[in-house]
Amino acid sequence: MILLSQLIDWFSPLLREKHGERLLPSHEKALDAMANCRTANSPVMLVACGDCDHKEVIPHSCGHRSCPHCQHYESQQWLERQRAKLLPVTYFMVTFTLPRQLRGLVFSNQQVGYDLLMRLAWQTLREFGLNDKQLHGVLGATAVLHTNTRSLDFHPHVHFIVPAGALDPKHRLWRKKRGKYLFREKNLAKVFRGKWLAAMAAEGLTLRPSVPQDWVVDCQYVGRGEKALTYLGKYLYRGVLREKDILSCENGQVTFRYIDNQRRARTRTLSGADFLWLLLQHVLPKGFRRARDYGLLHANSKPLIQLLRWIFPAAFEQPGEKPQRPPIRCPACGGVMAIIATRCQALPQAQPT
Repeated sequence: MILLSQLIDWFSPLLREKHGERLLPSHEKALDAMANCRTANSPVMLVACGDCDHKEVIPHSCGHRSCPHCQHYESQQWLERQRAKLLPVTYFMVTFTLPRQLRGLVFSNQQVGYDLLMRLAWQTLREFGLNDKQLHGVLGATAVLHTNTRSLDFHPHVHFIVPAGALDPKHRLWRKKRGKYLFREKNLAKVFRGKWLAAMAAEGLTLRPSVPQDWVVDCQYVGRGEKALTYLGKYLYRGVLREKDILSCENGQVTFRYIDNQRRARTRTLSGADFLWLLLQHVLPKGFRRARDYGLLHANSKPLIQLLRWIFPAAFEQPGEKPQRPPIRCPACGGVMAIIATRCQALPQAQPT
């Protein structure tokens, strides 16, 4: 298997030569972390077996959220937390997409652009929930920001997992949406576009004539919501490309595999520098939260959550055991090894067994 750290080592000089003016501090930090992840240059931990006293040194993972082989445990934790909050109702996945003509603007202003995308999309959903004749109440939603197409091109969009119901705190009522229809997609897109126009005007910006009038919002019925959560959490903490999908590196060209919208396996080949740049486009600004809860699911909405506990008592039972990190097994006897020291800058010498 070709390691991403190897590709960074080989092609980072060419990357800086070709795309250096576009590299941000967040990109440089990601490059440095992934280049040293679980390599001889990374800090190490000392572990010892409690059964046979065998000792080993193991390189640390970098822990960067864009690294393809880090933070699997964190991803599972997030998924378990979201599953524990699922209500016994049907769900919809609503996706808000920006037109192609705005992607450059968003990439140049990522902190503001991504926040606007998520915040204005939620405001649109919230207003529809309050004004809908069947619901007429406060919606809840879990949102996850994605920045890539299946072929990894830059394409910012945000997915919302929305329970098909709303809470009326005044009358202490839960009103649910009937059938497999939530809101009209064209109306959502129209209101969302209007909010973007207003936000840009507030910043002294105007839309170019080339930006289309019709924007795209997709609304799909997703049953009980668990499969949709699994889909959203798949690459939440682990980058946009698995290392096993990097197929080859020959003559300075990197080929990787992806699955298209028809679930067919495709390949794409780029120069090493362009391949690294393709991945770096999806590194988020420092501290930006790409997964957020809104409305009656927000942690600060305590009165609404208490009302939900009363309406759906079974939905708020204590979740089961938290996912555990896999144990480190002793190569000598197979026993479980304990961590003795972490973040050692030099390789400690293993003691004889």
